[in-house]
Amino acid sequence: MSDNHSLSTIERLESAADSGTGVHFVGASMTNDDGPVQVSWREIHDDARAVGAALQARGLVPGDHVAILGPTSRDLMTIVRGCWMAGLASMVLPLPMRMGSLDVFIDSTRGRIRHGDAKLLLIDDLLADFYVPADGDPATLPMKAVLPGAPNVPSGDALEIPPHDPERLVILQYTSGSTSEPKGVMIPDRVLSANIDACAEAAELTGDDVMVSWLPLYHDMGLVGFLALPMTKGVDLVQAAPQDFLARPGNWMQWLSDYRATATAGPNFSWVLATRALKRMEGLDLSRLTVALSGAEPVDPAAVDAFVGEAARFGFTQGGMFPAFGMAEVAIGGTFPPRRRGLVTDTVDRIVLETQRVAKPVEIHDPDELGLTARKLPLLGKPVPGLEMRVVDPETFEELPERHVGELLLRGTSVTPGYYKRPDATAALFHEGWLCTGDLAYVLDGELVLCGRIKDVIIVGGRNVFPEDIERAVGPLDGVRAGNVIAFGMEGYKGKESVVVVAEVRVSDTSGGLDDIRERIHHRTLEVCGLPPRDVMLVTPGTLPKTSSGKLQRAKCRDEYLNEELALA
Repeated sequence: MSDNHSLSTIERLESAADSGTGVHFVGASMTNDDGPVQVSWREIHDDARAVGAALQARGLVPGDHVAILGPTSRDLMTIVRGCWMAGLASMVLPLPMRMGSLDVFIDSTRGRIRHGDAKLLLIDDLLADFYVPADGDPATLPMKAVLPGAPNVPSGDALEIPPHDPERLVILQYTSGSTSEPKGVMIPDRVLSANIDACAEAAELTGDDVMVSWLPLYHDMGLVGFLALPMTKGVDLVQAAPQDFLARPGNWMQWLSDYRATATAGPNFSWVLATRALKRMEGLDLSRLTVALSGAEPVDPAAVDAFVGEAARFGFTQGGMFPAFGMAEVAIGGTFPPRRRGLVTDTVDRIVLETQRVAKPVEIHDPDELGLTARKLPLLGKPVPGLEMRVVDPETFEELPERHVGELLLRGTSVTPGYYKRPDATAALFHEGWLCTGDLAYVLDGELVLCGRIKDVIIVGGRNVFPEDIERAVGPLDGVRAGNVIAFGMEGYKGKESVVVVAEVRVSDTSGGLDDIRERIHHRTLEVCGLPPRDVMLVTPGTLPKTSSGKLQRAKCRDEYLNEELALA
């Protein structure tokens, strides 16, 4: 596996092409009736060189940006690699989450394309009918028009490799959010290379590893963590499409077993789905899996324990769990735990945490106390090589002692230079060279412990209530769709903040009616935050707003609640 830190992204791709490793495409969306398809990195690399030459033939020059709208596929992977080989920045655009929100999807897509100064838009045939180019859009082509075999696509030998420029953008990664103010995280060559090296070192990755991913390539965890990393390090990758996981979560576990995978990743909700699937499965072998990374959304220790309990039947050990922290603003990897250590948690007094912002350790003998008087928080490891962290008072920026909660700041080689054409947002992102993450956290024995997002904290009766606590407490209730609960604060009587809970529900034989479900949510919320909720709104499945990567959007939900736009159950 290549480990030369001085190589550019292009040189890394060239070097890894002859590693003898490659990609196994699996799942119904990636294969044909003949089953899985194995392709070497060399084959993909040669195709990517032809893509790069085709883009150069169309007048694109190093430093230009190419927007790509297409599902996770071999074609998309090849085009991304071809962009990088030609010195072009890739802008992989999110796909529509729900057919009912196509207008929003079109507006947000157009906003990203134009704000990102894309010189070319490549669209997969499957999506061509959804996005019709308008005046002001860049030149638009089908993705297949720049792939080998298409008319006028030159051979890879025609590619002109640009000189190395560590500041040239490789990725322009648009964060989820409002369409009016898009934020494109700039990832230059030096940042991508630094973070790939840091992640590989921290995860003890070797050429013997086998990585499995179904993650979408428009998300940083899929694009950087599970494509750029194996593609530049020469590691075997098993690639599926997100829809093949979502249609049948057991597929993921089967792929891990079939290919004797050592590393995979997913957000918390995916591990919950995998746990349910494992209950119905037999004959798997998960014994080689030693990096089961949980990231992209808060790690729920109960969900991790449940997965470990089910996966243990198939040889998986608790040490394989890998709770980590990352964000697009550091390419992907922020803090990693030691490989093979597993989940380690810190159990703290929840009332002290909320009133004094101090993580006071407590011992819990009754499991029912968790969520009411105590909070169990995962340790997310230490900063990856090249990064350093500190926790500060959000107002004074004074560094806080261990176990004191404040804002997490990062600094180092993996940090973005800022947001594209957003000097206002970039200025707000940094304080004296430190990246302000917006996360509330504390440090324990040099490791990161996250508590929640600053902007989401609900101040109720002088307590800093974290919405995740309410959402997790309400999620398991009968009739509530787990992972589909949002809690947020609202100004109430005499300016005091109160809590609103919005939950997707599905009535069953055991749940009782809507009034019964609402009553259970009311009482559980009261138990968690000490005051009754101002409102409990029950909505139909698929109603809650989510980002393109599936994260709940609390601020948007609050706006839709105020505007009476939520679909009542």
